Amino acid sequence: MLDNPRWKMRPPGSNWGDFGPDDELGRLNWLTPAKVLEGLREVTEGRTFCLSLPLDVPGTGGWGSHRLPPRLRPAMRNGAPLFNFEMGTEKPGATDVVSDDEVVLTLQYSTQWDSLAHVGQLFDTQGDGLPRPVYYNGFRAQIDVCCSPGWGAASGKEPPHIGARHLGVENMAVACMQGRAVMIDLEKHCGRTNHAVSYRELMDIIAKDGVKIGRGDMVLLYTGFGDVLLETHPRPDAQLLEQTPAIDGRDPEVLRWITDTGICALISDCYAVEYRPSPAPPLHQPGSYLPLHEHCLFKLGIPLGEMWNLGDLARYLREKRRSAFLLTAPPLRLPGAVGSPSSPVATV
Repeated sequence: MLDNPRWKMRPPGSNWGDFGPDDELGRLNWLTPAKVLEGLREVTEGRTFCLSLPLDVPGTGGWGSHRLPPRLRPAMRNGAPLFNFEMGTEKPGATDVVSDDEVVLTLQYSTQWDSLAHVGQLFDTQGDGLPRPVYYNGFRAQIDVCCSPGWGAASGKEPPHIGARHLGVENMAVACMQGRAVMIDLEKHCGRTNHAVSYRELMDIIAKDGVKIGRGDMVLLYTGFGDVLLETHPRPDAQLLEQTPAIDGRDPEVLRWITDTGICALISDCYAVEYRPSPAPPLHQPGSYLPLHEHCLFKLGIPLGEMWNLGDLARYLREKRRSAFLLTAPPLRLPGAVGSPSSPVATV
C-alpha cells in the first residue's frame, strides 16, 4: 500500500491506493482498450438500443422532493424569448429562423450515473479514533468535495457552489464509458415481485442464463422497474414500483461477488441498484443505509447507473439467448458534478 497524504488507514475490503495515491477512476482503470475490443466483438447485427428514459420520467406525485423534473424554456435574448426568431429583423435579407432553449435540470432525476463523489462515509482515515467524512481513495468532504458555506441559507445569499474538485463525473466522461457489458435478467426469473435477490439466487440466475462476466465488464441488472415507470408516467405508482426485485446489498456474499468479478460499473433500471428499503444495521451499531453504494462507490470505485431503460434490450437478449453486448454510456462532461444524466446506447 502506497503512502497517502490523505489517509493512513483504508476501509477493510477497499482498493484505495491500488491504482495510485491520487486515483479518481477506481475500477474504471480496468475499462481498457482491450475491453472496448471485447465489446466490439459482441456486435453481430449492428442493431442499437436506446437505454435512457425520457428525462421527464419518473414524473411527479410524491417522488423524491429534492430531485425535480427538468424545466425546459426558451433562451432569452435582449429580454425576449429566442424562439422562432426571424434573423431578418436584425440582418435585412436574412431568411433564417432560429430557436434556442435552456433547461434547469436535477442531474440525478432520471437515467443517471452516480460518480464516486456521490456517496462517501464517516471513516477513521488517520487511525486516531475520529471518523471523518470522506469519499473514495480518502478524498475529503469540504476540501476535495465542496459546497460553499451558506449555500441556500435563509439570508437568500447563495455563494458559488464549488462542487467536486476531485472524483467528479467529468472523470467518467473522459474515460468514455464504452466497452463490453453483460445483462443479468432478474425480472425473467423473479417476475414482478418485491424481492431482495440473495447471492445464491443471483448465482442460480447467472448459471441458468449462461452469463459470463470478466474483469472490466459493465454489468446491468434488469428488474422491470423502468418498465413500470414508463407504464405509469407521469405519476409513478409507488405500489407497483415496489413489486420489482433488486439485489440484496446487505448480503455479504453479494458484495464479495462484486469484488471478485472485477466489474468496473454496476447498472440497473431501478432507483438505487440495491434493494430498498434495505434493513437497517443492528441497533446502536454504525453502518451504511446504502451498503451496496458504500461497497461500490466508497470502497472499490465502481460507479453506479440508476433508472436505465432496459426493457427492450432485455427482451431482445432473451429471444436471442444472449447476455453480452457493446455499451457506450458517457455522462455529461460537467466539471464538479457528482452525478449526471446519460443517454446510453447498447449495440448488438
